[in-house]
This record gives sequence, C-alpha cells and structure tokens, in this order.
Amino acid sequence: MRKRDKRPYHINIFYDPEDGDYIADVPDFKYISAFGVTPEEALLQVLIALEAAIEVLQEQGKPLPEASYRPAYLTE
Repeated sequence: MRKRDKRPYHINIFYDPEDGDYIADVPDFKYISAFGVTPEEALLQVLIALEAAIEVLQEQGKPLPEASYRPAYLTE
C-alpha cells in the first residue's frame, strides 16, 4: 500500500449467522464494507477497499472524512 494520510478510522467486524461470513465496515465511510470467511479475511478486504476509496478521493481532490466514529464505550 502506498504511504498516505493515516487517519484512525474505526472498523467494525462482526459475524453474520445468516450468511456464515464475517462482515467488516468503516462507519466513517458510508459505503465501505467487505466480507470474509474469517475475521482476518474480512479485515484485509475492508482495508483494501478503504485504501482504494482514499486514493480515489485524493485523486479527485476531495477531502477525506474526519475520523469521527467512536464505539459507545469510548463516548461514555
């Protein structure tokens, strides 16, 4: 991966019993999610998608979303 602005984006990973896969998403990026057979695979796939989204935004001269999402336990 290329060197980039490393913002601390939160990533959720959870198991979807309906599909039998793990889902990873990035709340600060509304449309970024990925899945995998293992949590590690879901994480790797969502990191690839996140990197691609960041590159596109930067190429288009658009600002990156602020890293604003925090899990509930950090906001209390």
